[in-house]
Amino acid sequence: MDSSEDKQLPATERKLQKAREDGQAPRSQELSHLAVLGVLGLVLWNFFPTLVDVLLREMGRQLTFDAQTVHVPASMLARLQPMLLVGLAVSLILALLAAVSAVAASLGSGGWVWSLKALQPQFSRLDPLQGVKNLFSKDKLSNLGKMLLLATALIYVAWKYMVTSTEKMAQLVLQPSAPSLRDAGEWVATGLALLLLVVFIFTLVDVPLQQYLHRSRLKMSHEEVKQEHKDADGNPEIKRRLRQKQREVAERASVNAVPRADFVVMNPTHYAVALRYDEASMSAPQVISKGTDLVAFRIRDVATEHAIPVLRSPMLARALYAHADLDQPIPAQLYTAVAQVLAYVYRLKAALRGEGGMPDAQPVPDEYIPPELDPHSPQAKTR
Repeated sequence: MDSSEDKQLPATERKLQKAREDGQAPRSQELSHLAVLGVLGLVLWNFFPTLVDVLLREMGRQLTFDAQTVHVPASMLARLQPMLLVGLAVSLILALLAAVSAVAASLGSGGWVWSLKALQPQFSRLDPLQGVKNLFSKDKLSNLGKMLLLATALIYVAWKYMVTSTEKMAQLVLQPSAPSLRDAGEWVATGLALLLLVVFIFTLVDVPLQQYLHRSRLKMSHEEVKQEHKDADGNPEIKRRLRQKQREVAERASVNAVPRADFVVMNPTHYAVALRYDEASMSAPQVISKGTDLVAFRIRDVATEHAIPVLRSPMLARALYAHADLDQPIPAQLYTAVAQVLAYVYRLKAALRGEGGMPDAQPVPDEYIPPELDPHSPQAKTR
């Protein structure tokens, strides 16, 4: 198994996608905090005057009562009910805005991830040794350091702000209720804005940091990359066998094309290749059927049944089988050798029609075949 020191290669797109399918995505808690606090602060800032007016009006109404009200304590609960309903409604609206902003921030940092795998029980999480090890992992230590630094910055800014405004806030008790509440609200809003500024600065650092840590956790070793390529491309041995099977199926199917051939060349026992040439539609002769062993014998039998010349040319048959594709022009290096056989076939067919004498002995065009095209030659090139 690869150790963490061996995993120095960046994660591939396939591994990143698999991690998302497993529910793993970079998330910035600071971005969520900033979104929640920012939305709530913006709402309170815009609607604070209205809230103060409502609070003052309701407090004035609640604190106005007569002797009859004092003698009926239950009426006090009825008087508090409108304020309670308003408070619950405002709280629900703020909670909904906070939830929406938190979800939006999470989607902004890591995108939408739909996976139930993270909810599946994993007994490995119950291992105390692994738990202790995770406490001192790079991610945990970096998050701990980040939280300590953020807490220190927030405490310092809050302390500095309160120290500089202590005298001003102490004077609020000397003012009437309405102005003092507004000044207190502005003081709280300004302090909140300063804290949001600190969180915003940390967020600018935390979002790319989480992206880096996420990709760092998914780094791969050379063996993992090779295994992934092997899984993606398929096992070479299996692919070779599949290609072999496909070629055999294609060769068997090509036997049906033998009746259209002009001639067949054979090994004569292991290879058979049927060729056709139409001067009007072809730039060069084409192989329309080929095969080995039993398929080769079947090509020969079909050619014999249809009175198609079957010629013996071992090197030419092997070269055509190895380097010519079905229904494609033959390689240019074999033009001369095929032309020799084709000329003989034309003379043979003319003689059978009574248009001339029988040609001389069957040609053996092996001298026109480059040795590297013969798969049995030591100089053969792998295709």
